[in-house]
Amino acid sequence: MEGGNNFLLGIYEDEDVLLSAVKKVRAAGVKIHEVFSPYPVHGLDEALGYKRTRLPIAAFMFGFLGTTLALTMQGYMLAIDWPMIIGGKNYASVTFVPVTFELTVLLAALGMVGTFLIVSNMRPWAKPRIFDLRSTDDKHVMAVDLDLNKISSEEISKILNESGASEVNPKQFDH
Repeated sequence: MEGGNNFLLGIYEDEDVLLSAVKKVRAAGVKIHEVFSPYPVHGLDEALGYKRTRLPIAAFMFGFLGTTLALTMQGYMLAIDWPMIIGGKNYASVTFVPVTFELTVLLAALGMVGTFLIVSNMRPWAKPRIFDLRSTDDKHVMAVDLDLNKISSEEISKILNESGASEVNPKQFDH
């Protein structure tokens, strides 16, 4: 979550008020940095104008890599490196299925965790930006980056109040 250091935070009590507020604030021409909520709010992604995620494509690619790696590894081990005929079965037998499945799932899962951490900018050494601690408990917080908006902070504060915010607070980060 890159952006500026100066924010206005609209604090909302109810998810329905938040959803309509996001639509009103965006219609007024204000660019919303992010909305923080203690639980998923149905329809918030669409209201914020987010595109559908491409993470399933990444999951498929990691799974395909796991399948390819498993089949290549087993083929090399059983046909080239240490060829053995066990129980009269040939080298490429049905015994490939469990290992192939497990490696597919393992690489897809680990790849998705890594991809999620990279996409979400959640590096282990990064200091998190905590906008309002109440967003983890019972409040919904709309953060508006003042550096990305051409509208004055007083006007944005007025728009947030008119959209149903119970509080509007400034927030500044040092880094």
